[in-house]
Amino acid sequence: MHLDFERDIVEIQAQIEKLLDLADRRGIDVADEVSVLRTRLQGLREQTYDNLRPMEQVQVARHPQRPYTLDYVQRMCTDWVELHGDRGFRDDGAIVAGWARFRGRSIMVVGQQKGRDMKENLRRNFGMAHPEGYRKALRLMRQAEKFGRPVVTFIDTTGAYPGIGSEERGIGEAIALNLREMARLEVPIVSVVIGEGMSGGALGIGVTDRILMLEHAIYSVISPEGCAAILWRSADHREAAADALKLTAKDLVELDVADRIVPEPPGGAHSDWDAAAAGLEDPLDDTLRELEELPVKKLLEARWAKYESIGAWREA
Repeated sequence: MHLDFERDIVEIQAQIEKLLDLADRRGIDVADEVSVLRTRLQGLREQTYDNLRPMEQVQVARHPQRPYTLDYVQRMCTDWVELHGDRGFRDDGAIVAGWARFRGRSIMVVGQQKGRDMKENLRRNFGMAHPEGYRKALRLMRQAEKFGRPVVTFIDTTGAYPGIGSEERGIGEAIALNLREMARLEVPIVSVVIGEGMSGGALGIGVTDRILMLEHAIYSVISPEGCAAILWRSADHREAAADALKLTAKDLVELDVADRIVPEPPGGAHSDWDAAAAGLEDPLDDTLRELEELPVKKLLEARWAKYESIGAWREA
Protein backbone atom coordinates (compact mmCIF):
# COMPACT_ATOMS: atom_id res chain seq x y z
CA MET A 1 0.00 0.00 0.00
CA HIS A 2 1.18 3.53 -0.75
CA LEU A 3 -0.20 6.98 -0.02
CA ASP A 4 -1.16 9.46 -2.73
CA PHE A 5 1.87 11.68 -2.18
CA GLU A 6 4.18 8.64 -2.36
CA ARG A 7 3.47 7.85 -6.03
CA ASP A 8 6.83 9.07 -7.34
CA ILE A 9 8.61 7.17 -4.58
CA VAL A 10 6.75 3.98 -5.47
CA GLU A 11 7.58 4.40 -9.17
CA ILE A 12 11.32 4.60 -8.46
CA GLN A 13 11.08 1.60 -6.13
CA ALA A 14 9.38 -0.33 -8.93
CA GLN A 15 12.15 0.63 -11.36
CA ILE A 16 14.78 -0.63 -8.91
CA GLU A 17 12.94 -3.92 -8.46
CA LYS A 18 12.64 -4.40 -12.24
CA LEU A 19 16.36 -3.80 -12.72
CA LEU A 20 17.27 -6.22 -9.96
CA ASP A 21 14.93 -8.82 -11.39
CA LEU A 22 16.45 -8.34 -14.84
CA ALA A 23 19.93 -8.70 -13.42
CA ASP A 24 18.93 -11.90 -11.65
CA ARG A 25 17.32 -13.48 -14.73
CA ARG A 26 19.87 -12.44 -17.35
CA GLY A 27 23.05 -11.94 -15.37
CA ILE A 28 23.34 -8.27 -16.32
CA ASP A 29 25.36 -5.84 -14.19
CA VAL A 30 22.97 -3.04 -13.19
CA ALA A 31 24.85 -1.83 -10.10
CA ASP A 32 25.47 1.67 -11.46
CA GLU A 33 21.87 2.20 -12.58
CA VAL A 34 20.51 0.90 -9.28
CA SER A 35 22.90 3.14 -7.33
CA VAL A 36 21.68 6.23 -9.22
CA LEU A 37 18.04 5.30 -8.63
CA ARG A 38 18.61 4.65 -4.93
CA THR A 39 20.24 8.05 -4.54
CA ARG A 40 17.24 9.65 -6.27
CA LEU A 41 14.89 7.63 -4.07
CA GLN A 42 16.63 8.78 -0.89
CA GLY A 43 16.50 12.42 -1.93
CA LEU A 44 12.85 12.19 -2.97
CA ARG A 45 11.88 10.57 0.32
CA GLU A 46 13.61 13.28 2.32
CA GLN A 47 12.08 16.06 0.23
CA THR A 48 8.59 14.55 0.40
CA TYR A 49 8.58 13.77 4.11
CA ASP A 50 10.15 17.07 5.14
CA ASN A 51 7.23 18.99 3.62
CA LEU A 52 4.11 17.09 4.65
CA ARG A 53 0.89 18.96 5.34
CA PRO A 54 -0.93 18.10 8.60
CA MET A 55 -3.48 15.86 6.88
CA GLU A 56 -0.66 14.02 5.14
CA GLN A 57 0.95 13.53 8.54
CA VAL A 58 -2.31 11.98 9.67
CA GLN A 59 -2.17 9.55 6.74
CA VAL A 60 1.39 8.55 7.63
CA ALA A 61 0.46 8.06 11.30
CA ARG A 62 -2.35 5.73 10.20
CA HIS A 63 -0.28 3.78 7.67
CA PRO A 64 -1.17 0.07 8.06
CA GLN A 65 2.48 -0.94 7.61
CA ARG A 66 3.69 1.34 10.39
CA PRO A 67 5.35 -0.50 13.33
CA TYR A 68 3.14 -1.08 16.35
CA THR A 69 3.95 -1.48 20.05
CA LEU A 70 5.09 -5.11 19.90
CA ASP A 71 7.29 -4.34 16.88
CA TYR A 72 9.20 -1.77 18.96
CA VAL A 73 9.37 -4.06 21.99
CA GLN A 74 10.79 -6.86 19.87
CA ARG A 75 13.54 -4.62 18.48
CA MET A 76 14.38 -2.52 21.53
CA CYS A 77 13.93 -4.84 24.49
CA THR A 78 14.91 -8.28 25.75
CA ASP A 79 13.30 -10.64 28.27
CA TRP A 80 9.77 -9.57 27.28
CA VAL A 81 7.14 -11.22 29.48
CA GLU A 82 3.57 -10.26 28.60
CA LEU A 83 1.04 -10.17 31.43
CA HIS A 84 -2.70 -10.48 30.95
CA GLY A 85 -6.05 -9.56 32.44
CA ASP A 86 -7.57 -6.90 34.68
CA ARG A 87 -8.47 -9.40 37.43
CA GLY A 88 -12.09 -8.33 37.06
CA PHE A 89 -13.54 -9.17 33.66
CA ARG A 90 -11.15 -10.39 30.94
CA ASP A 91 -7.94 -9.73 29.03
CA ASP A 92 -8.19 -6.93 26.45
CA GLY A 93 -6.00 -7.54 23.41
CA ALA A 94 -6.10 -3.86 22.42
CA ILE A 95 -3.63 -3.11 25.21
CA VAL A 96 -0.50 -5.19 25.69
CA ALA A 97 1.57 -4.93 28.85
CA GLY A 98 4.40 -6.69 30.58
CA TRP A 99 7.94 -6.63 31.89
CA ALA A 100 10.91 -6.10 29.60
CA ARG A 101 14.57 -5.20 29.86
CA PHE A 102 15.70 -2.05 28.08
CA ARG A 103 19.42 -1.21 28.09
CA GLY A 104 20.02 -3.04 31.32
CA ARG A 105 17.01 -1.76 33.28
CA SER A 106 13.73 -3.52 33.97
CA ILE A 107 10.74 -1.53 32.74
CA MET A 108 7.02 -2.03 32.60
CA VAL A 109 5.75 -1.63 29.05
CA VAL A 110 2.13 -0.69 28.38
CA GLY A 111 0.98 -0.07 24.83
CA GLN A 112 -1.94 -0.01 22.46
CA GLN A 113 -1.75 -2.69 19.79
CA LYS A 114 -3.48 -2.80 16.41
CA GLY A 115 -3.72 -5.84 14.16
CA ARG A 116 -2.05 -6.62 10.82
CA ASP A 117 -4.98 -8.50 9.28
CA MET A 118 -8.70 -8.83 9.85
CA LYS A 119 -8.38 -11.78 12.23
CA GLU A 120 -5.86 -9.98 14.42
CA ASN A 121 -7.74 -6.68 14.23
CA LEU A 122 -10.84 -8.41 15.57
CA ARG A 123 -8.78 -9.81 18.44
CA ARG A 124 -7.15 -6.42 19.05
CA ASN A 125 -10.38 -4.49 18.36
CA PHE A 126 -8.40 -2.27 15.94
CA GLY A 127 -6.39 -0.93 18.88
CA MET A 128 -9.48 0.50 20.63
CA ALA A 129 -9.42 -0.60 24.26
CA HIS A 130 -12.37 -1.52 26.48
CA PRO A 131 -12.47 -0.57 30.19
CA GLU A 132 -10.69 -3.79 31.11
CA GLY A 133 -7.76 -2.73 28.93
CA TYR A 134 -7.25 0.44 30.96
CA ARG A 135 -7.75 -1.50 34.20
CA LYS A 136 -5.12 -4.00 33.12
CA ALA A 137 -2.79 -1.11 32.32
CA LEU A 138 -3.32 0.47 35.74
CA ARG A 139 -2.91 -2.86 37.54
CA LEU A 140 0.48 -3.35 35.96
CA MET A 141 1.59 0.25 36.42
CA ARG A 142 0.88 -0.18 40.10
CA GLN A 143 2.94 -3.37 40.01
CA ALA A 144 5.82 -1.38 38.52
CA GLU A 145 5.45 1.16 41.32
CA LYS A 146 5.57 -1.64 43.90
CA PHE A 147 8.95 -2.77 42.56
CA GLY A 148 10.26 0.74 41.88
CA ARG A 149 10.56 0.32 38.11
CA PRO A 150 9.84 2.92 35.42
CA VAL A 151 6.84 2.67 33.10
CA VAL A 152 6.99 3.22 29.34
CA THR A 153 3.73 3.53 27.42
CA PHE A 154 3.31 3.33 23.64
CA ILE A 155 0.34 5.34 22.36
CA ASP A 156 -1.33 4.35 19.09
CA THR A 157 -5.12 4.37 18.97
CA THR A 158 -8.06 6.02 17.24
CA GLY A 159 -9.71 6.20 20.66
CA ALA A 160 -11.24 4.06 23.38
CA TYR A 161 -13.97 1.69 22.21
CA PRO A 162 -17.37 3.48 22.39
CA GLY A 163 -19.61 0.39 22.16
CA ILE A 164 -22.53 -0.45 24.45
CA GLY A 165 -20.63 -3.10 26.43
CA SER A 166 -17.73 -0.73 26.91
CA GLU A 167 -20.06 1.98 28.23
CA GLU A 168 -21.87 -0.48 30.48
CA ARG A 169 -18.61 -1.57 32.08
CA GLY A 170 -17.52 2.03 32.72
CA ILE A 171 -15.08 3.17 30.04
CA GLY A 172 -15.26 6.79 31.22
CA GLU A 173 -14.59 5.84 34.83
CA ALA A 174 -11.71 3.55 33.84
CA ILE A 175 -9.96 6.30 31.88
CA ALA A 176 -10.63 8.91 34.58
CA LEU A 177 -9.18 6.61 37.24
CA ASN A 178 -6.04 6.11 35.14
CA LEU A 179 -5.62 9.88 34.78
CA ARG A 180 -5.77 10.34 38.53
CA GLU A 181 -3.56 7.41 39.45
CA MET A 182 -0.91 8.05 36.81
CA ALA A 183 -0.64 11.64 38.04
CA ARG A 184 0.56 10.34 41.41
CA LEU A 185 2.42 7.15 40.49
CA GLU A 186 5.75 7.24 42.35
CA VAL A 187 7.98 6.03 39.53
CA PRO A 188 9.14 7.65 36.27
CA ILE A 189 6.62 7.38 33.43
CA VAL A 190 7.40 8.08 29.78
CA SER A 191 4.95 7.85 26.89
CA VAL A 192 5.88 7.52 23.23
CA VAL A 193 3.30 8.44 20.60
CA ILE A 194 4.20 6.04 17.79
CA GLY A 195 1.16 6.56 15.52
CA GLU A 196 -2.25 7.97 16.34
CA GLY A 197 -2.89 9.47 19.75
CA MET A 198 -6.58 10.22 19.70
CA SER A 199 -8.92 11.45 22.41
CA GLY A 200 -9.32 9.95 25.89
CA GLY A 201 -8.28 6.59 24.54
CA ALA A 202 -4.73 7.92 24.20
CA LEU A 203 -4.83 9.99 27.37
CA GLY A 204 -5.79 6.91 29.41
CA ILE A 205 -2.15 5.79 29.26
CA GLY A 206 -0.66 9.20 28.53
CA VAL A 207 -0.40 11.12 31.81
CA THR A 208 3.37 10.85 32.06
CA ASP A 209 6.48 12.78 33.02
CA ARG A 210 7.65 13.06 29.41
CA ILE A 211 5.87 12.67 26.08
CA LEU A 212 8.03 11.68 23.13
CA MET A 213 6.50 11.79 19.66
CA LEU A 214 7.75 10.10 16.56
CA GLU A 215 8.25 12.64 13.81
CA HIS A 216 5.11 11.70 11.87
CA ALA A 217 2.90 10.72 14.81
CA ILE A 218 -0.18 12.76 15.76
CA TYR A 219 -1.81 13.58 19.11
CA SER A 220 -5.20 15.24 19.39
CA VAL A 221 -8.46 15.46 21.28
CA ILE A 222 -10.35 14.40 18.14
CA SER A 223 -9.67 13.15 14.62
CA PRO A 224 -9.73 15.64 11.72
CA GLU A 225 -12.78 13.85 10.28
CA GLY A 226 -14.62 14.02 13.61
CA CYS A 227 -13.76 17.69 14.06
CA ALA A 228 -14.90 18.50 10.51
CA ALA A 229 -18.17 16.63 11.02
CA ILE A 230 -18.92 18.71 14.12
CA LEU A 231 -17.81 22.13 12.88
CA TRP A 232 -18.65 21.92 9.17
CA ARG A 233 -21.13 19.06 9.16
CA SER A 234 -18.96 17.31 6.58
CA ALA A 235 -15.77 15.24 6.67
CA ASP A 236 -14.80 16.94 3.39
CA HIS A 237 -13.26 19.71 5.51
CA ARG A 238 -10.82 17.34 7.24
CA GLU A 239 -7.76 19.15 5.84
CA ALA A 240 -8.87 22.46 7.36
CA ALA A 241 -9.61 20.64 10.62
CA ALA A 242 -6.16 19.01 10.62
CA ASP A 243 -4.54 22.43 10.16
CA ALA A 244 -6.57 23.93 13.01
CA LEU A 245 -6.11 21.08 15.50
CA LYS A 246 -2.30 21.51 15.74
CA LEU A 247 -1.86 17.76 16.02
CA THR A 248 1.61 17.20 14.57
CA ALA A 249 4.70 16.50 16.65
CA LYS A 250 6.18 19.88 15.72
CA ASP A 251 3.00 21.72 16.77
CA LEU A 252 2.76 19.89 20.08
CA VAL A 253 6.38 20.48 21.06
CA GLU A 254 5.92 24.18 20.28
CA LEU A 255 2.81 24.18 22.50
CA ASP A 256 4.75 22.41 25.32
CA VAL A 257 2.35 19.46 25.26
CA ALA A 258 4.97 17.02 23.95
CA ASP A 259 8.58 17.18 25.06
CA ARG A 260 10.67 15.73 22.25
CA ILE A 261 10.42 14.77 18.59
CA VAL A 262 12.02 11.47 17.62
CA PRO A 263 13.16 11.54 13.96
CA GLU A 264 11.92 8.77 11.69
CA PRO A 265 13.88 7.20 8.83
CA PRO A 266 13.39 8.85 5.43
CA GLY A 267 10.06 7.63 4.09
CA GLY A 268 8.52 7.27 7.55
CA ALA A 269 8.71 4.53 10.18
CA HIS A 270 6.76 2.17 7.92
CA SER A 271 9.63 2.18 5.42
CA ASP A 272 12.20 0.78 7.88
CA TRP A 273 11.05 -0.72 11.18
CA ASP A 274 14.56 -1.48 12.40
CA ALA A 275 15.77 2.09 11.81
CA ALA A 276 12.65 3.51 13.47
CA ALA A 277 13.22 1.42 16.60
CA ALA A 278 16.96 2.18 16.65
CA GLY A 279 16.21 5.89 16.39
CA LEU A 280 13.94 5.73 19.44
CA GLU A 281 16.40 3.97 21.74
CA ASP A 282 18.72 6.88 22.60
CA PRO A 283 15.94 9.47 23.21
CA LEU A 284 14.07 7.00 25.44
CA ASP A 285 17.21 6.03 27.33
CA ASP A 286 18.20 9.69 27.84
CA THR A 287 14.73 10.54 29.12
CA LEU A 288 14.62 7.63 31.57
CA ARG A 289 18.09 8.48 32.90
CA GLU A 290 17.03 12.07 33.48
CA LEU A 291 13.88 11.04 35.35
CA GLU A 292 15.56 8.30 37.39
CA GLU A 293 17.83 10.91 38.97
CA LEU A 294 14.91 12.84 40.47
CA PRO A 295 13.69 12.16 44.01
CA VAL A 296 10.07 11.01 44.12
CA LYS A 297 8.82 14.30 45.57
CA LYS A 298 10.41 16.38 42.80
CA LEU A 299 9.27 13.87 40.17
CA LEU A 300 5.64 14.24 41.25
CA GLU A 301 5.87 18.02 41.60
CA ALA A 302 7.30 18.33 38.08
CA ARG A 303 4.65 16.01 36.65
CA TRP A 304 1.85 18.04 38.23
CA ALA A 305 3.41 21.32 37.07
CA LYS A 306 3.72 19.99 33.51
CA TYR A 307 0.00 19.39 33.13
CA GLU A 308 -1.03 22.44 35.13
CA SER A 309 0.90 24.64 32.69
CA ILE A 310 -0.77 23.26 29.54
CA GLY A 311 -3.32 25.60 28.00
CA ALA A 312 -4.55 28.97 29.17
CA TRP A 313 -7.52 29.86 31.33
CA ARG A 314 -8.84 32.45 33.70
CA GLU A 315 -11.02 32.29 36.76
CA ALA A 316 -14.48 33.86 36.41
